[in-house]
Amino acid sequence: MADDKTKSAGQDRSRINVNEDYELRDWSKKFEVSHEELKAAVKAVGTSAAAVEAHLKRGK
Repeated sequence: MADDKTKSAGQDRSRINVNEDYELRDWSKKFEVSHEELKAAVKAVGTSAAAVEAHLKRGK
């Protein structure tokens, strides 16, 4: 199901959806990585924000 952008209750910040432009932009900025690096991390460890963050920190 697609995100309902008319609701302002906040998004699920525990998951990363790289198919949404605004999430790709925001998460890339938060982790200070390129869009490609973020997509690769999600592909490697899944959509959990905590797992992606840990993966990216191990790579630095």
